[in-house]
Amino acid sequence: MFRLIFLFLCLVSFYSLFAQQTDNAFETVTDSTVINGAERTSDYLHLLKNKRVAMVVNHTSMIDSRHEADSLSSLGVNITTIFAPEHGFRGNMADGAHVHSYRDSLTGINVVSLFGSSFKPTKKELENVDVIIFDIQDVGVRFYTYISTMHYIMEACAENNIPLVVFDRPNPNGHYIEGPVLDPEFRSFVGMHTIPIVHGLTIGELALMINGEGWLKNSLHCDLTIIPCENWNHKKLYQLPVMPSPNLVSMESVYLYPSLGLFEGTIISVGRGTMRAFEIIGHPLIKDTSFSFVPRPISGMSEKPPLDGKICYGYDLKSFAAEYLKYRGTIVLEWIIELYCELDNNPQSGGFFTNRTFDRLAGGSQLRKQISEGKNSMDIRKSWQSDLEKYKQIRKKYLLYEDFE
Repeated sequence: MFRLIFLFLCLVSFYSLFAQQTDNAFETVTDSTVINGAERTSDYLHLLKNKRVAMVVNHTSMIDSRHEADSLSSLGVNITTIFAPEHGFRGNMADGAHVHSYRDSLTGINVVSLFGSSFKPTKKELENVDVIIFDIQDVGVRFYTYISTMHYIMEACAENNIPLVVFDRPNPNGHYIEGPVLDPEFRSFVGMHTIPIVHGLTIGELALMINGEGWLKNSLHCDLTIIPCENWNHKKLYQLPVMPSPNLVSMESVYLYPSLGLFEGTIISVGRGTMRAFEIIGHPLIKDTSFSFVPRPISGMSEKPPLDGKICYGYDLKSFAAEYLKYRGTIVLEWIIELYCELDNNPQSGGFFTNRTFDRLAGGSQLRKQISEGKNSMDIRKSWQSDLEKYKQIRKKYLLYEDFE
Protein backbone atom coordinates (compact mmCIF):
# COMPACT_ATOMS: atom_id res chain seq x y z
CA MET A 1 0.00 0.00 0.00
CA PHE A 2 2.94 2.31 0.53
CA ARG A 3 3.52 2.03 -3.23
CA LEU A 4 0.01 3.32 -3.90
CA ILE A 5 0.53 6.28 -1.57
CA PHE A 6 3.87 7.03 -3.21
CA LEU A 7 2.26 6.78 -6.65
CA PHE A 8 -0.53 9.14 -5.63
CA LEU A 9 2.01 11.70 -4.43
CA CYS A 10 3.96 11.32 -7.68
CA LEU A 11 0.84 12.03 -9.68
CA VAL A 12 0.11 15.12 -7.60
CA SER A 13 3.69 16.28 -8.15
CA PHE A 14 3.24 15.70 -11.87
CA TYR A 15 0.16 17.90 -11.73
CA SER A 16 2.10 20.67 -10.02
CA LEU A 17 4.63 20.69 -12.86
CA PHE A 18 2.03 20.97 -15.59
CA ALA A 19 -0.93 22.69 -13.91
CA GLN A 20 -0.17 26.18 -15.18
CA GLN A 21 0.33 24.97 -18.75
CA THR A 22 -2.82 22.85 -18.82
CA ASP A 23 -4.90 25.42 -16.94
CA ASN A 24 -4.22 27.88 -19.76
CA ALA A 25 -4.98 25.30 -22.44
CA PHE A 26 -8.67 24.85 -21.61
CA GLU A 27 -11.43 27.33 -20.99
CA THR A 28 -14.23 26.31 -18.63
CA VAL A 29 -17.68 27.19 -19.98
CA THR A 30 -21.09 26.94 -18.35
CA ASP A 31 -24.62 26.42 -19.56
CA SER A 32 -25.14 30.19 -19.64
CA THR A 33 -22.43 30.43 -22.32
CA VAL A 34 -23.18 27.34 -24.39
CA ILE A 35 -26.28 27.14 -26.57
CA ASN A 36 -27.34 23.50 -26.66
CA GLY A 37 -29.00 22.04 -29.72
CA ALA A 38 -32.37 21.89 -27.96
CA GLU A 39 -32.30 25.66 -27.41
CA ARG A 40 -32.02 26.38 -31.15
CA THR A 41 -35.74 25.96 -31.73
CA SER A 42 -35.84 28.08 -34.90
CA ASP A 43 -33.48 25.55 -36.53
CA TYR A 44 -35.65 22.51 -36.01
CA LEU A 45 -39.33 23.35 -35.29
CA HIS A 46 -40.10 23.11 -38.99
CA LEU A 47 -38.95 19.46 -38.85
CA LEU A 48 -41.61 18.74 -36.20
CA LYS A 49 -44.54 20.73 -37.57
CA ASN A 50 -47.70 18.61 -38.00
CA LYS A 51 -45.72 15.51 -37.00
CA ARG A 52 -46.29 12.93 -34.28
CA VAL A 53 -43.11 13.23 -32.25
CA ALA A 54 -41.42 10.74 -29.94
CA MET A 55 -38.66 11.87 -27.61
CA VAL A 56 -35.75 9.95 -26.09
CA VAL A 57 -35.05 12.18 -23.11
CA ASN A 58 -34.40 12.22 -19.38
CA HIS A 59 -33.91 14.75 -16.58
CA THR A 60 -30.95 16.36 -18.41
CA SER A 61 -33.08 17.28 -21.42
CA MET A 62 -33.68 20.88 -20.45
CA ILE A 63 -34.26 24.13 -22.30
CA ASP A 64 -33.13 26.74 -19.79
CA SER A 65 -34.85 25.70 -16.54
CA ARG A 66 -37.75 23.87 -18.18
CA HIS A 67 -37.95 20.28 -19.34
CA GLU A 68 -37.78 19.97 -23.08
CA ALA A 69 -41.02 17.99 -23.32
CA ASP A 70 -42.89 20.84 -21.62
CA SER A 71 -41.16 23.50 -23.72
CA LEU A 72 -41.89 21.83 -27.04
CA SER A 73 -45.48 21.02 -26.04
CA SER A 74 -46.03 24.70 -25.29
CA LEU A 75 -44.77 25.49 -28.81
CA GLY A 76 -47.42 23.24 -30.32
CA VAL A 77 -45.30 20.13 -30.89
CA ASN A 78 -47.42 16.96 -30.75
CA ILE A 79 -45.47 14.62 -28.45
CA THR A 80 -47.02 11.16 -28.54
CA THR A 81 -44.39 9.06 -26.78
CA ILE A 82 -41.39 9.40 -24.48
CA PHE A 83 -38.80 6.62 -24.59
CA ALA A 84 -36.97 6.25 -21.27
CA PRO A 85 -33.33 5.06 -21.05
CA GLU A 86 -31.44 3.64 -18.04
CA HIS A 87 -32.31 5.64 -14.87
CA GLY A 88 -35.73 6.49 -16.35
CA PHE A 89 -37.40 9.58 -17.78
CA ARG A 90 -36.94 11.50 -14.52
CA GLY A 91 -33.40 10.17 -13.91
CA ASN A 92 -34.31 8.85 -10.46
CA MET A 93 -33.75 5.11 -10.87
CA ALA A 94 -30.61 3.28 -9.76
CA ASP A 95 -27.98 1.91 -12.11
CA GLY A 96 -29.17 -1.32 -13.72
CA ALA A 97 -32.69 -0.99 -12.26
CA HIS A 98 -35.51 -2.23 -14.50
CA VAL A 99 -37.34 0.78 -16.00
CA HIS A 100 -41.10 0.27 -16.36
CA SER A 101 -43.44 1.75 -18.95
CA TYR A 102 -46.18 4.03 -17.62
CA ARG A 103 -48.17 7.23 -18.26
CA ASP A 104 -46.30 10.25 -16.89
CA SER A 105 -48.45 12.04 -14.31
CA LEU A 106 -47.06 15.49 -15.11
CA THR A 107 -47.33 15.43 -18.90
CA GLY A 108 -49.92 12.72 -19.52
CA ILE A 109 -47.60 11.26 -22.17
CA ASN A 110 -46.95 7.51 -22.46
CA VAL A 111 -43.45 6.64 -21.27
CA VAL A 112 -42.02 3.51 -22.89
CA SER A 113 -39.04 1.78 -21.28
CA LEU A 114 -35.84 1.18 -23.22
CA PHE A 115 -34.11 -0.38 -20.23
CA GLY A 116 -36.28 -3.33 -19.29
CA SER A 117 -37.35 -6.23 -21.44
CA SER A 118 -36.01 -4.50 -24.56
CA PHE A 119 -33.42 -1.89 -25.51
CA LYS A 120 -35.08 -0.99 -28.81
CA PRO A 121 -38.59 0.30 -29.65
CA THR A 122 -40.83 -2.25 -31.33
CA LYS A 123 -42.65 -1.61 -34.60
CA LYS A 124 -45.90 -1.39 -32.65
CA GLU A 125 -44.47 1.21 -30.27
CA LEU A 126 -43.55 3.32 -33.31
CA GLU A 127 -46.93 3.15 -35.05
CA ASN A 128 -47.94 6.66 -33.97
CA VAL A 129 -44.51 8.23 -34.51
CA ASP A 130 -43.39 10.30 -37.52
CA VAL A 131 -40.10 11.63 -36.14
CA ILE A 132 -37.92 10.93 -33.09
CA ILE A 133 -35.86 13.42 -31.05
CA PHE A 134 -32.83 12.18 -29.11
CA ASP A 135 -31.47 14.52 -26.44
CA ILE A 136 -29.61 13.13 -23.42
CA GLN A 137 -26.48 14.50 -21.77
CA ASP A 138 -23.59 12.09 -22.28
CA VAL A 139 -20.19 11.98 -20.50
CA GLY A 140 -18.03 10.68 -23.36
CA VAL A 141 -17.26 7.21 -22.00
CA ARG A 142 -17.90 4.03 -23.99
CA PHE A 143 -19.50 2.10 -21.13
CA TYR A 144 -21.99 4.89 -20.29
CA THR A 145 -25.16 3.35 -21.69
CA TYR A 146 -26.98 6.36 -23.15
CA ILE A 147 -24.96 5.99 -26.37
CA SER A 148 -26.04 2.35 -26.60
CA THR A 149 -29.65 3.51 -26.33
CA MET A 150 -28.97 5.98 -29.15
CA HIS A 151 -27.59 3.15 -31.29
CA TYR A 152 -30.78 1.12 -30.92
CA ILE A 153 -32.94 4.19 -31.58
CA MET A 154 -30.99 4.80 -34.80
CA GLU A 155 -31.47 1.18 -35.77
CA ALA A 156 -35.22 1.31 -35.09
CA CYS A 157 -35.52 4.53 -37.09
CA ALA A 158 -33.68 2.97 -40.03
CA GLU A 159 -35.84 -0.15 -39.95
CA ASN A 160 -39.08 1.83 -39.84
CA ASN A 161 -38.16 4.77 -42.12
CA ILE A 162 -38.47 7.31 -39.31
CA PRO A 163 -36.15 10.35 -39.29
CA LEU A 164 -34.09 11.02 -36.18
CA VAL A 165 -33.15 14.48 -34.91
CA VAL A 166 -30.31 14.64 -32.38
CA PHE A 167 -30.05 17.76 -30.23
CA ASP A 168 -26.34 17.92 -29.47
CA ARG A 169 -24.76 18.79 -26.13
CA PRO A 170 -21.09 19.22 -25.14
CA ASN A 171 -19.03 16.28 -23.96
CA PRO A 172 -17.50 17.06 -20.53
CA ASN A 173 -14.73 14.55 -21.30
CA GLY A 174 -14.42 15.69 -24.90
CA HIS A 175 -10.92 17.14 -24.50
CA TYR A 176 -9.00 13.86 -24.83
CA ILE A 177 -9.05 10.32 -26.22
CA GLU A 178 -7.74 7.30 -24.34
CA GLY A 179 -8.11 3.63 -23.57
CA PRO A 180 -8.26 0.38 -25.49
CA VAL A 181 -10.48 0.30 -28.57
CA LEU A 182 -13.33 -2.22 -28.26
CA ASP A 183 -12.67 -5.74 -29.52
CA PRO A 184 -15.92 -6.58 -31.41
CA GLU A 185 -15.97 -10.04 -29.78
CA PHE A 186 -16.71 -8.27 -26.48
CA ARG A 187 -19.59 -6.17 -27.78
CA SER A 188 -22.34 -5.63 -25.17
CA PHE A 189 -24.71 -2.93 -23.97
CA VAL A 190 -21.80 -1.36 -22.06
CA GLY A 191 -19.69 -1.32 -25.22
CA MET A 192 -21.27 -1.48 -28.67
CA HIS A 193 -18.83 0.37 -30.93
CA THR A 194 -15.18 0.00 -31.93
CA ILE A 195 -14.19 3.15 -30.08
CA PRO A 196 -11.86 3.71 -27.10
CA ILE A 197 -13.09 4.04 -23.52
CA VAL A 198 -12.81 7.85 -23.79
CA HIS A 199 -13.93 8.55 -27.35
CA GLY A 200 -13.76 12.36 -27.56
CA LEU A 201 -17.07 12.82 -29.39
CA THR A 202 -20.39 14.46 -28.66
CA ILE A 203 -23.49 12.32 -29.11
CA GLY A 204 -24.11 14.12 -32.41
CA GLU A 205 -20.63 13.36 -33.68
CA LEU A 206 -20.91 9.75 -32.53
CA ALA A 207 -24.28 9.37 -34.27
CA LEU A 208 -22.64 10.54 -37.49
CA MET A 209 -19.86 7.98 -36.97
CA ILE A 210 -22.32 5.13 -36.32
CA ASN A 211 -24.13 6.01 -39.53
CA GLY A 212 -21.04 6.71 -41.61
CA GLU A 213 -19.12 3.59 -40.57
CA GLY A 214 -22.08 1.28 -41.18
CA TRP A 215 -22.29 0.09 -37.57
CA LEU A 216 -26.07 -0.37 -37.53
CA LYS A 217 -27.42 -3.87 -38.07
CA ASN A 218 -27.15 -5.00 -41.70
CA SER A 219 -25.34 -1.70 -42.45
CA LEU A 220 -28.64 0.18 -42.25
CA HIS A 221 -28.57 3.96 -42.64
CA CYS A 222 -30.56 6.26 -40.38
CA ASP A 223 -32.16 9.45 -41.74
CA LEU A 224 -30.22 11.65 -39.34
CA THR A 225 -30.24 15.37 -38.56
CA ILE A 226 -27.90 16.89 -35.97
CA ILE A 227 -28.71 20.23 -34.36
CA PRO A 228 -25.25 21.31 -33.13
CA CYS A 229 -24.58 23.29 -29.99
CA GLU A 230 -22.91 26.70 -30.19
CA ASN A 231 -20.08 28.40 -28.25
CA TRP A 232 -18.37 25.11 -27.44
CA ASN A 233 -15.54 23.06 -28.92
CA HIS A 234 -13.23 20.25 -27.82
CA LYS A 235 -10.82 22.73 -26.24
CA LYS A 236 -13.46 23.88 -23.75
CA LEU A 237 -14.38 22.22 -20.47
CA TYR A 238 -18.14 22.12 -20.01
CA GLN A 239 -19.61 22.51 -16.53
CA LEU A 240 -22.70 20.30 -16.52
CA PRO A 241 -25.82 22.14 -15.28
CA VAL A 242 -27.49 18.85 -14.27
CA MET A 243 -25.68 15.69 -13.19
CA PRO A 244 -26.40 13.03 -15.82
CA SER A 245 -27.21 10.01 -13.59
CA PRO A 246 -27.81 9.26 -9.90
CA ASN A 247 -24.28 8.04 -9.12
CA LEU A 248 -22.37 10.72 -10.99
CA VAL A 249 -22.73 13.25 -8.23
CA SER A 250 -20.25 15.99 -9.18
CA MET A 251 -18.00 17.18 -11.99
CA GLU A 252 -15.14 15.42 -10.21
CA SER A 253 -17.01 12.12 -10.47
CA VAL A 254 -17.49 12.77 -14.20
CA TYR A 255 -13.74 13.30 -14.64
CA LEU A 256 -12.93 10.19 -12.57
CA TYR A 257 -15.54 7.98 -14.24
CA PRO A 258 -13.31 6.68 -17.09
CA SER A 259 -10.77 5.45 -14.50
CA LEU A 260 -13.04 4.33 -11.68
CA GLY A 261 -15.66 2.75 -13.94
CA LEU A 262 -13.19 -0.06 -14.61
CA PHE A 263 -13.18 -0.90 -10.89
CA GLU A 264 -16.78 -2.08 -11.27
CA GLY A 265 -15.29 -5.22 -12.77
CA THR A 266 -13.25 -5.83 -9.61
CA ILE A 267 -13.83 -6.35 -5.89
CA ILE A 268 -13.20 -2.65 -5.19
CA SER A 269 -16.08 -0.35 -4.22
CA VAL A 270 -16.37 2.93 -6.14
CA GLY A 271 -18.56 4.43 -3.43
CA ARG A 272 -21.95 3.19 -4.57
CA GLY A 273 -24.16 3.28 -1.52
CA THR A 274 -22.71 6.62 -0.42
CA MET A 275 -23.26 10.18 -1.61
CA ARG A 276 -19.70 10.12 -2.99
CA ALA A 277 -19.93 7.53 -5.79
CA PHE A 278 -17.07 7.71 -8.32
CA GLU A 279 -15.16 10.11 -6.08
CA ILE A 280 -13.82 7.43 -3.73
CA ILE A 281 -12.55 3.85 -3.83
CA GLY A 282 -12.16 1.29 -1.09
CA HIS A 283 -12.32 -2.28 0.19
CA PRO A 284 -12.27 -3.89 3.64
CA LEU A 285 -8.88 -5.53 2.93
CA ILE A 286 -7.01 -2.34 1.99
CA LYS A 287 -4.47 -1.48 4.68
CA ASP A 288 -2.58 1.57 5.94
CA THR A 289 -5.09 4.26 4.99
CA SER A 290 -7.06 6.55 7.27
CA PHE A 291 -9.95 7.17 4.85
CA SER A 292 -12.98 4.87 5.06
CA PHE A 293 -16.66 4.65 4.15
CA VAL A 294 -19.55 2.21 4.59
CA PRO A 295 -21.86 1.53 1.61
CA ARG A 296 -25.58 1.46 2.45
CA PRO A 297 -28.67 1.14 0.23
CA ILE A 298 -29.83 4.52 -1.08
CA SER A 299 -33.20 4.71 -2.82
CA GLY A 300 -32.89 5.78 -6.45
CA MET A 301 -29.11 5.52 -6.35
CA SER A 302 -27.84 2.16 -5.12
CA GLU A 303 -30.48 -0.29 -3.92
CA LYS A 304 -27.98 -3.14 -3.33
CA PRO A 305 -24.50 -1.61 -3.28
CA PRO A 306 -21.42 -3.85 -3.37
CA LEU A 307 -19.91 -4.44 0.10
CA ASP A 308 -23.14 -3.25 1.72
CA GLY A 309 -22.60 -2.49 5.41
CA LYS A 310 -18.87 -3.22 5.38
CA ILE A 311 -16.18 -0.72 6.34
CA CYS A 312 -14.18 0.03 3.19
CA TYR A 313 -10.74 1.55 3.61
CA GLY A 314 -9.35 3.47 0.68
CA TYR A 315 -8.91 6.82 -0.96
CA ASP A 316 -10.76 10.07 -1.52
CA LEU A 317 -9.86 11.15 -5.08
CA LYS A 318 -12.06 14.21 -5.47
CA SER A 319 -9.31 16.80 -5.00
CA PHE A 320 -7.06 14.95 -7.42
CA ALA A 321 -9.83 15.12 -10.04
CA ALA A 322 -10.47 18.82 -9.44
CA GLU A 323 -6.83 19.82 -9.54
CA TYR A 324 -5.44 17.44 -12.17
CA LEU A 325 -7.88 15.37 -14.23
CA LYS A 326 -10.03 18.39 -15.02
CA TYR A 327 -7.19 19.91 -17.01
CA ARG A 328 -5.27 16.90 -18.20
CA GLY A 329 -7.74 14.11 -18.84
CA THR A 330 -6.39 10.59 -18.52
CA ILE A 331 -7.33 7.10 -17.43
CA VAL A 332 -5.30 6.52 -14.26
CA LEU A 333 -4.23 2.89 -14.61
CA GLU A 334 -1.83 3.09 -11.68
CA TRP A 335 -4.63 2.83 -9.12
CA ILE A 336 -6.01 -0.42 -10.49
CA ILE A 337 -2.53 -1.90 -11.04
CA GLU A 338 -1.40 -1.23 -7.48
CA LEU A 339 -4.61 -2.43 -5.84
CA TYR A 340 -4.46 -5.58 -7.93
CA CYS A 341 -0.90 -6.19 -6.68
CA GLU A 342 -2.01 -5.71 -3.08
CA LEU A 343 -5.26 -7.66 -3.06
CA ASP A 344 -5.27 -10.36 -5.74
CA ASN A 345 -3.04 -12.75 -3.79
CA ASN A 346 -4.78 -12.07 -0.49
CA PRO A 347 -6.54 -15.37 0.36
CA GLN A 348 -9.48 -13.44 1.79
CA SER A 349 -10.14 -11.51 -1.44
CA GLY A 350 -11.18 -14.43 -3.61
CA GLY A 351 -9.37 -12.80 -6.53
CA PHE A 352 -9.38 -9.21 -7.74
CA PHE A 353 -11.20 -9.26 -11.08
CA THR A 354 -14.75 -10.21 -11.97
CA ASN A 355 -13.47 -11.36 -15.33
CA ARG A 356 -16.56 -11.13 -17.55
CA THR A 357 -17.65 -7.75 -16.23
CA PHE A 358 -14.18 -6.25 -16.33
CA ASP A 359 -13.58 -7.46 -19.88
CA ARG A 360 -16.85 -5.94 -21.06
CA LEU A 361 -15.99 -2.60 -19.49
CA ALA A 362 -12.44 -2.67 -20.83
CA GLY A 363 -13.68 -3.78 -24.24
CA GLY A 364 -11.63 -6.96 -24.31
CA SER A 365 -9.54 -9.32 -22.20
CA GLN A 366 -6.16 -7.77 -22.99
CA LEU A 367 -6.13 -5.11 -20.26
CA ARG A 368 -6.99 -7.62 -17.53
CA LYS A 369 -4.28 -9.98 -18.78
CA GLN A 370 -1.72 -7.17 -18.97
CA ILE A 371 -2.39 -6.18 -15.36
CA SER A 372 -2.27 -9.83 -14.26
CA GLU A 373 1.06 -10.27 -16.05
CA GLY A 374 2.60 -7.33 -14.19
CA LYS A 375 2.76 -4.87 -17.11
CA ASN A 376 3.29 -1.26 -16.09
CA SER A 377 1.01 1.57 -17.14
CA MET A 378 3.44 2.92 -19.72
CA ASP A 379 3.67 -0.39 -21.57
CA ILE A 380 -0.10 -0.87 -21.39
CA ARG A 381 -0.69 2.57 -22.91
CA LYS A 382 1.81 1.84 -25.67
CA SER A 383 -0.23 -1.22 -26.62
CA TRP A 384 -3.25 1.02 -27.28
CA GLN A 385 -1.53 3.45 -29.62
CA SER A 386 -1.85 1.68 -32.97
CA ASP A 387 -5.62 1.24 -32.60
CA LEU A 388 -6.00 4.77 -31.22
CA GLU A 389 -4.22 6.28 -34.22
CA LYS A 390 -6.55 4.44 -36.58
CA TYR A 391 -9.54 5.57 -34.54
CA LYS A 392 -8.39 9.19 -34.56
CA GLN A 393 -8.28 9.19 -38.35
CA ILE A 394 -11.84 7.88 -38.50
CA ARG A 395 -12.98 10.36 -35.85
CA LYS A 396 -11.75 13.35 -37.85
CA LYS A 397 -14.39 12.66 -40.53
CA TYR A 398 -17.25 13.26 -38.12
CA LEU A 399 -16.16 16.24 -36.03
CA LEU A 400 -18.63 19.11 -35.82
CA TYR A 401 -16.49 21.29 -33.56
CA GLU A 402 -12.90 22.51 -33.42
CA ASP A 403 -10.70 19.74 -32.05
CA PHE A 404 -8.34 19.84 -29.05
CA GLU A 405 -5.34 18.79 -31.16
